[in-house]
Amino acid sequence: MSPLSAFLVTFLATFIAFTHATTITVVNNCPYTVWAAADPGSGQQLNQGNTWDVNPAPGTKMARIWARTGCNFDGNGNGNCDTGGCGKLDCDPGNWGTIPKTLFEYALAQPDNPTDTIDISLIEGFNVPIAFTPLSNVGALDNKCRDIRCTADINGQCPQNWKTTGGCNSPCTTPGIGSCGANGDSKFFKERCPDAYSFPEDDQSSTFACPSGTNYRLTFCP
Repeated sequence: MSPLSAFLVTFLATFIAFTHATTITVVNNCPYTVWAAADPGSGQQLNQGNTWDVNPAPGTKMARIWARTGCNFDGNGNGNCDTGGCGKLDCDPGNWGTIPKTLFEYALAQPDNPTDTIDISLIEGFNVPIAFTPLSNVGALDNKCRDIRCTADINGQCPQNWKTTGGCNSPCTTPGIGSCGANGDSKFFKERCPDAYSFPEDDQSSTFACPSGTNYRLTFCP
């Protein structure tokens, strides 16, 4: 194969990977209503058993999906929530909601990184247990493409001074309740949810990856 042909094959493979559509199916398995929020992707009320397909554009980065709880919206979709609220049912772009909340974060394949990068983050606290499951390519990329989850009873075990209505605050984003770091009070989260990103620079054990084009399922209360 000539150098030009090899370049064209590589370019075409990268282009196909970078433009492959991805679907994230959000499932509410909780015995109560949650109001899912996504940036990009807006918001959706999910009663128990309901699903919502989020279809981010190829190359999406700095994206997140989370559950809101205890919400009350008026006929215009404006209102507040106990956790994760953004002031309305359809969150504005860049409005990532109030703390505490369990976050799913992702970036789809970029030109300089042909894989999807994913994590569950507790840096902004915890409100709902979640699991994130690739629906294909399981075990790929040295087993970095796999089911990740945070399902511990963190709300029930939350230290008293971290507790808030519907959730558990994090010392990384709530001043005065503890120390944040590998050897700090945020170990409370890491010990219960070892897959989760629980403090800054927690990448090695908490950042996962799947091949571009993988479809996923995000489950609240798995």
